[in-house]
Amino acid sequence: MYATKSTVYSSRVSRSPEQGPIWTRPEPAGRKPRLRREQIAATALAIADAEGFAAVSMRRVAAELGSGTMSLYRYISAKGDLVALLDDALMGEMLVPDGELPADWRAALAMIARRTRDVYLRHPWAISSMQGEASAADSASAGPNGLRHFEQSLAALAGAPFDTRGKLDLLTIVDDYVFGHVLRSAELHSRTRAQPDPAAAAAAMRFIEDQLRTGHFPQIQALADDPDGRSVIDETQLEQRFELGLQALIDGAFRAWAYPETAQPRNPG
Repeated sequence: MYATKSTVYSSRVSRSPEQGPIWTRPEPAGRKPRLRREQIAATALAIADAEGFAAVSMRRVAAELGSGTMSLYRYISAKGDLVALLDDALMGEMLVPDGELPADWRAALAMIARRTRDVYLRHPWAISSMQGEASAADSASAGPNGLRHFEQSLAALAGAPFDTRGKLDLLTIVDDYVFGHVLRSAELHSRTRAQPDPAAAAAAMRFIEDQLRTGHFPQIQALADDPDGRSVIDETQLEQRFELGLQALIDGAFRAWAYPETAQPRNPG
């Protein structure tokens, strides 16, 4: 939502200062360019979805497009451009279609948060993998879809009873919440589908049971004895937990910032 999201990945990719962001450079001239940036981005996205971000390279993208690697350099100058195109493609998927953004600011903010979550769940490699791209050499410029996404996020809060700083803070806080949820979801998904070594798993369980028998962990023991305790590792509860936390966050911000006198704890004395 906030500008930090639209540049969080591409800002970590080194780029020649003489070139500038890909968005400042025109596409190749000609009546019918063989490749379009959208086509290159879609191809790179498909590779990352199928095989992970590590499989995305100039050579691989060129091969999938039926083009030579050197020919691809006519359209993009380095892998940093690929990352920028990927980032902007993801931002495009987050956009709420025209006419569908609710008038109520809380409902609009929640809708954008859900779409953002859905995008990153469809592309679970994005948050963790693209952040690791090289060191930041300069501040990347948001792409066209990144700007549209930020504009839409600001429009969602146009009617919110906060000042500019409050609106930007809320966008960032909601982004942080969404990112954290996606990372937790990916971790749980990976853990539940892993095939651990049976002997190692049994040894780990024995260790935990031995520790619980010491009596030093009464809260964990109570949780282990409670049938509802397993809900924390239940993937079917993820969406419900996301909605619960999102509404609590938005409603809490509204009470704390719009009516700060009611949100402050009272001194009983």
